[in-house]
Amino acid sequence: MSMKAEQQYIDLFTQCEAMICRQSADVLNVPRAKAFADFEKLGFPTRKQEKYKYTEVSKYFAPDYGLNLNRLEFPVNPYEVFKCDVPNMSTSLYFVVNDTFDKHVHPSAQLPEGVYFGSLKDVAEQRPDLVRKYYGKLADTSKDALAAFNTMFAQDGVCMYVPKNVVLERPIQLVNILRADVDFMVNRRVLIILEDGAQAKLLVCDHAMDDVNFLSTQVVEVFAGENAVFDLYELEETHNSTVRFNNLYVNQEAGSNVLLNGMTLHNGTTRNTTEVTLAGRGAEISLCGMAIVDQNEQVDNHTFIDHKVPDCTSNELFKYVLDDQAVGAFAGKVLVREGAQHTSSQQTNRNLCATREARMYTQPQLEIYADDVKCSHGATVGQLDENALFYMQQRGISLKEARLLLMFAFVNEVIDHIRMDALKDRLHLLVEKRFRGELNKCQGCAICK
Repeated sequence: MSMKAEQQYIDLFTQCEAMICRQSADVLNVPRAKAFADFEKLGFPTRKQEKYKYTEVSKYFAPDYGLNLNRLEFPVNPYEVFKCDVPNMSTSLYFVVNDTFDKHVHPSAQLPEGVYFGSLKDVAEQRPDLVRKYYGKLADTSKDALAAFNTMFAQDGVCMYVPKNVVLERPIQLVNILRADVDFMVNRRVLIILEDGAQAKLLVCDHAMDDVNFLSTQVVEVFAGENAVFDLYELEETHNSTVRFNNLYVNQEAGSNVLLNGMTLHNGTTRNTTEVTLAGRGAEISLCGMAIVDQNEQVDNHTFIDHKVPDCTSNELFKYVLDDQAVGAFAGKVLVREGAQHTSSQQTNRNLCATREARMYTQPQLEIYADDVKCSHGATVGQLDENALFYMQQRGISLKEARLLLMFAFVNEVIDHIRMDALKDRLHLLVEKRFRGELNKCQGCAICK
């Protein structure tokens, strides 16, 4: 592989660095030069690297995409376009259009005293000390070229800050909208800080409004202080011409409890990298994922959980349903470091291939350097149960319906981990619609349909 795909971005950055910086904030500009040097050195990952074995990254970056480095406004008021609401669930609703935080502030968005949810660029200008303390501290640009790429180009995004012991009763919903008339690339950045004892829930929905080729990179850094409780639900419902690279980094202090649940309902090509560090005793992570993929869609989830200290718990559950020629990949590593006694870790990956042509690659790994631990992992790839299908057909249920019921039952387990009843109900409905082929493309927001 020549350096072709990299070169256009090296040139772009060199030519536009001053403009990129001008349209962003000082704190976000500081790490760019190092990120650029790291990217030059690393180049895009190749499939020879274990971590990127199943997704050929440079292929997706090779085309020529438009980038909005001058931060021109896209004329859309998302509050008018997207009538987003989950029944029985009142959320504080915000939007990011491409990679800019949307400033049409909605009245629903009243937040408790001291809580901030808004543009990363703005908060980096208003509270540089806060952002400086956390920004780029988890996303190591020397280890991952995509983290470096995003750090070079990201100019804005979202910052969520919940001060000590503040409990957000109402979940926050963030809708990421892809909107463009030409093939387009966006680079989003998200910084989430929960201080000690803080509690919050965030639901992020990804949608694409236009039928062009989109590529998005996103780097999310989550800091969960002592005894903080945080839920992050990500729902991707874009279209077949969308490519998503999402790197999510989480650092958990003692006694914190984090739930991450990433659900891919419609996409083109998705690569999610999730890295969790359990840095304080008694920290607990639930990491769930679900993918429903058909046609030529591809979903690749790569996870890493680092048990640094004793007495931590990690539970991981990923389920895929693959139809047609779809490709799925799951690679999950759990590291239990020396001295991290009384670790409890469970990792499960279950997959259903509904056709002979669908492909699933699974690679669960455990690396354990402590002796008093309870760790298990399992992975299965199976077909639909012929006996169950036969049984249901004998009872008058058509083959198509029987297949749907089995697929639906299969992924339900992941949805059941959601700690918000209204969202859980809504997702059961969305998943059923997805299996029935009704959710073909996001029009406005699928959550409201």
